[in-house]
Amino acid sequence: MVKRWNVPQYLKSTLSKLKLFNLKFDRALRLKKCVISIMILFLQIAGSALFLNNESVYAVNGIYTASDVYVANGVYTTNIYDSKTEESLPIDIPDSQSLYAKSAVLIDGDSGRVLYAKDADNAMPMASTTKIMTCILALEYGKPEDIVTVSEYAASMPEVSLGMQTGEQFYLEDLLYSLMLESHNDTAVAIAEHIAGSVEAFADLMNQKASAIGCVQTYFITPNGLDATATGDDGQEKSHVTTATELALILRYCMVTSKEHEAFEQITTTADWSFQNIGNTHVYHVSNHNAYLTMHDGASSGKTGFTAKAGYCYVGSVRSEGRLFIVALLACGWPGNKSYKWHDMNVLINYGTKHFHYRNIFEKMQFDDIYVRNGVYQTQKLAYVSVGEDFTHKSDTLNLLLRDDETPEITVAVAEFLEAPVTKGQLAGMVTYKINERIVEQYPIIAKFDVARISFEWSFRAALTKLLP
Repeated sequence: MVKRWNVPQYLKSTLSKLKLFNLKFDRALRLKKCVISIMILFLQIAGSALFLNNESVYAVNGIYTASDVYVANGVYTTNIYDSKTEESLPIDIPDSQSLYAKSAVLIDGDSGRVLYAKDADNAMPMASTTKIMTCILALEYGKPEDIVTVSEYAASMPEVSLGMQTGEQFYLEDLLYSLMLESHNDTAVAIAEHIAGSVEAFADLMNQKASAIGCVQTYFITPNGLDATATGDDGQEKSHVTTATELALILRYCMVTSKEHEAFEQITTTADWSFQNIGNTHVYHVSNHNAYLTMHDGASSGKTGFTAKAGYCYVGSVRSEGRLFIVALLACGWPGNKSYKWHDMNVLINYGTKHFHYRNIFEKMQFDDIYVRNGVYQTQKLAYVSVGEDFTHKSDTLNLLLRDDETPEITVAVAEFLEAPVTKGQLAGMVTYKINERIVEQYPIIAKFDVARISFEWSFRAALTKLLP
């Protein structure tokens, strides 16, 4: 019997097999594409650095910097902010030859920035200007009602002296007026011995405080400023010296930074003070010898000084229109030229008040998003993080005392990319404000949110989401 070939049935069967085959083939093809995609994704991750032109870039604490300025997406570079006043006065900078002092400085009492200097970093003796440090340490370590007993050594100090006697007792507060208004040498030693037990121990306190303030050339031996030498810890002979800059910074500490700045200024600006010893056997009256207090409007704390080696010295301050100017003068003439220091003081204060004013130089910055290498992305094929300035511990205003012709420089440095994971608040760069190459303020640039690092699980899920229905 011959089997008859049913053509329609054969075609139907063949088509069914082909359909099943195509379905299996399609699924296999999709799976293959999925695997290939995952492999490509990991190859891209591993080789992503090849697509970055970072030949001149090196890593510092996870931030990629160039040798000078590092930029975000090539957008931000050094930016000079021109803030010159339209009608600024001609700047008449004092000629160093016009000053009598061998060493002089004018600083901004607010920031400590040097506004004018003449050989201001030369170490020189400073005579009784030393006593500003003695006073502030007594205020910080002692109490006004402390009873100070005069030793034989203190009573032996040369003029200028209060004339205290061995065993005599005084309240510390009264002795501070004796110290600062009439510069009594015996008073300085009595205070030092009361606070630290000995002059040597008190000198150690003075040097420790000077170092904390930022002084590197200042060296104290006596609490009264009399010329002296001593053997230092390094075995070398040292003299009682400071520099004009460091002396000005010490007065700035006394007037601005110290917790006892108000008490210090009250004592040093008092015109007269009367007191008795504890036994009420002697009455004392002292007057302020800082003549500049009555010579210039706004004159505030200051201290005169003189020794044969140091010459006439002065450190003083003036408040004017919300500004605080501090001047230090060393070796400003010898006997016969006692008024030289007032001439130099006027020259520098007039220069400061005329040409230096406060300006807000803050500039609000906007930044491009930063690429995050190996970071999880949402809708794009690359991960980015938004960044901005951190004002957590800073103000978004920056008022600086600037000379009328000074131009601040603002340098913006942002990472070219960050390595995942990135955490919110992570440092991504810095905005730096400079005046004459000196950094006056910096604002960190930080990430605004977290960016996780790509994992195998995330990559697999991302690939499946794209390729499977």
